[in-house]
Amino acid sequence: MGTGVRLIVLGKQGAGKGTQCVRLSHRYAIPHISTGDMLRAAVRNQTELGQIAGPLMDAGSLLGDDLIMSIVSERLSEPDAATRGFILDGVPRTVVQAELLEEKIGVDGIDCVINLDVPTEDVLQRLVSRRVCDDCGAIYSTNQPPAVNWTCDNCGGQVVQRKDDTAEAIMKRLAAYEAETLPLVDFYSQRGKLVTIDGSQNADAVFDATVAAIKAATRRS
Repeated sequence: MGTGVRLIVLGKQGAGKGTQCVRLSHRYAIPHISTGDMLRAAVRNQTELGQIAGPLMDAGSLLGDDLIMSIVSERLSEPDAATRGFILDGVPRTVVQAELLEEKIGVDGIDCVINLDVPTEDVLQRLVSRRVCDDCGAIYSTNQPPAVNWTCDNCGGQVVQRKDDTAEAIMKRLAAYEAETLPLVDFYSQRGKLVTIDGSQNADAVFDATVAAIKAATRRS
């Protein structure tokens, strides 16, 4: 793999992974690889993958390990990720996916794994109130809406509640996280890669703590 920073960001849905990954992507000039974004684009464009994934995502279900990792493996082979590094957001979600990722990039292919820790009751409230731009993915909430009539401040797209941000689907996703994704904390801790950050702080404090953790792990500023 390339010589840039290679990161994984873990955390429950609503923990702020997307916000932090965008900021980290800008700081380190590396691609933000979000399986959620790739899958939602496939659903929106009605690709073959999108037609398979759409009903599962609407129900709050996780997709199969082989399907997810084939998408990720292809993306990691593209020149920007292969030469400059990357941030993985939303993957791996299971230990099986983490093992498949190691087969792809090696045990030392990840520099640092950031775990954003936020209490379940906090992320539930965040997700229920979350609104997202249909076009660029910018995140708003019912407490902090766009300036004009639920139109994105960045691109003018429509800001909506995602179908998988209903209370029922959220609870199903959080339960799946506890069962399938939480074991990754032990997986990466055992490899000496894990740093846990208090994700309930404001976004700037979370970012500063994350950058400090990456600096300590990689000796990069």
